[in-house]
Amino acid sequence: MHITELSLENYRNYASLNIELENKVNVFLGENAQGKTNVIESIFVLAMAKSHRTSNDKDLIRWETEYAKIKGRVQKAQGSVPMELIISKKGKKAKCNHLEQQRLSQYIGNMNVVMFAPEDLHLVKGNPQVRRRFIDMEIGQVSPVYLHDISQYYKVLQQRNRYLKQLQSKKVSDVTMLDVFTDQLIQLAVKIVRKRFDFIQLLQNWAQAIHSGISRGGETLNILYDPSINVSEEDDPSKMIHMFEEKFHTQQRKEIERGVTLFGPHRDDLVFQVNGKNVQTFGSQGQQRTTALSVKLAEIELIHSEIKEYPILLLDDVLSELDDYRQSHLLNTIQGRVQTFVTTTSIEGINHQTLKEASTFKVESGTISQMK
Repeated sequence: MHITELSLENYRNYASLNIELENKVNVFLGENAQGKTNVIESIFVLAMAKSHRTSNDKDLIRWETEYAKIKGRVQKAQGSVPMELIISKKGKKAKCNHLEQQRLSQYIGNMNVVMFAPEDLHLVKGNPQVRRRFIDMEIGQVSPVYLHDISQYYKVLQQRNRYLKQLQSKKVSDVTMLDVFTDQLIQLAVKIVRKRFDFIQLLQNWAQAIHSGISRGGETLNILYDPSINVSEEDDPSKMIHMFEEKFHTQQRKEIERGVTLFGPHRDDLVFQVNGKNVQTFGSQGQQRTTALSVKLAEIELIHSEIKEYPILLLDDVLSELDDYRQSHLLNTIQGRVQTFVTTTSIEGINHQTLKEASTFKVESGTISQMK
């Protein structure tokens, strides 16, 4: 798939922007703080209905305006799909094929993207929240059911935590309502954990081969799901439910004392191992970067295997963070297969055919012009 048109209205530092895009590598060149990343971010937001840079949607709306609008046309195997997202202080309105989508879980997945930004190098060494967000966003792109389940899970989690706080402060004493929330949470948690186990297995299958190629066969990458409750991918749903029930029952007093839910998918993590050692703790910076790159390239292949089309790749100021060898591996992988957007202050020193054939745009103070 590829995006052929992009238009922005009141988005970040763009009052208005309309550009046509080719199905190849598109490079946005410019100094810092000119609006390069805002373009790539807008494509991500159009696809995912959220930003990779901020959790506050108001940041996306141009100063002293009421709303931001992103429109794009996506070319897929079955035809052209117009997409539109309006972000206002009241919320978001999403349209696909000119039809307003009642739920964002119905909208997300119409355009698939993989983002690789400098902060993604923290996927390995960052906190567990970064890795959970990564899992949820990637599964959500290919599974609307998962997106719905995880959204419901966090709603129930919020209610359960609120009730635990009331029990902690002794505003209420009856645990019957807590049991109701716990049962609801467990049903959703089991669905989420099972889907995550499946996803991690698929991701590892692709990432292992890619990592081996980048490390010239010298390293073996394993990706493990690390649940906060001792369940495994071999467990059937009824066994998982039983283990969750047992854990919440035995730890109820502790949760009331703390006023918070201590176990569940919101506390789970991923572990990356190279040659059997935890890369986060024992890996060199080079190994951590190779692992992050392998996982990102694996995402591309995984999405392709699920939907039979390649996603759009967004490389936000990340080429400068990779050495020549990893740059070449990345560019060789995408050459001629994946529509790619690159932001950078300079392409000097990157000697690769893919960039020589790219469409290049100059970005300056919120205006974009194509370079010949």
